[in-house]
Amino acid sequence: MPAREVLRCEYCALVQFRTSNSLCRRCHKPLDAEEIPAPVHTVAAAEAAVTVTDTGMQVSHQVKEIRRARHLSQRQLASRMQVPRTYISKIENGKAIPTLGSLERLATALGVDICQLVRDSHSHREEEVKQVMSDSFLAEIATLLPSLDSLQRSMLLNEVRERARERSRDQVRDIALGRRRTA
Repeated sequence: MPAREVLRCEYCALVQFRTSNSLCRRCHKPLDAEEIPAPVHTVAAAEAAVTVTDTGMQVSHQVKEIRRARHLSQRQLASRMQVPRTYISKIENGKAIPTLGSLERLATALGVDICQLVRDSHSHREEEVKQVMSDSFLAEIATLLPSLDSLQRSMLLNEVRERARERSRDQVRDIALGRRRTA
C-alpha cells in the first residue's frame, strides 16, 4: 500500500491527506504553494489588466461593505439616493456600474469620499496594513514573522486566532451578564 502524503493547508491550517485534485477539503484552495510570478514593470500592462468588469466588482464590493458597516438596508440607501432599491441591488451584484453622477450621490448617501468607492484591493490592503502597524505590539510581531518557517508561522497564527476567539467569547459573556470590560 503506497504511503499517503499528509499536508497542512496554508490558508485554513487543516492537516489532511493529499486529495486527488490537490485542493483543501475545508477551504477548497490549492494545497501546493504557488510560485509567485515576477511582477511586470510596464505601466501599460498593469492598466490593461484592469477591465471594466473588475472595476465594477470593486465598486460593488465597496458599496456593499460600506453600506453594511453603516447598518443601512438597500432600501434605506436607495431612499437616500432617491433611486429604486433594485438599482442598489444591481450595483452591489455587479450587474450595473454606476455613472460618475451616481457614484457621487452614492458616496454622499453613504457619508464617504468618492475615492473610497473606487479604490482597488491594493489600496484597501495598504490601509489595513497601516492600521495594524499603528499598534506597536503588532508592528513588533510583524517584523519577526519573516524569520519564522511555515510551521512556526502557522502555530503562531493558530494561537492568535484561538486567543481572539476566547476574548470574543469573554466579551459576549460579559455583555450577557451586564458587565462592561475596561481595557
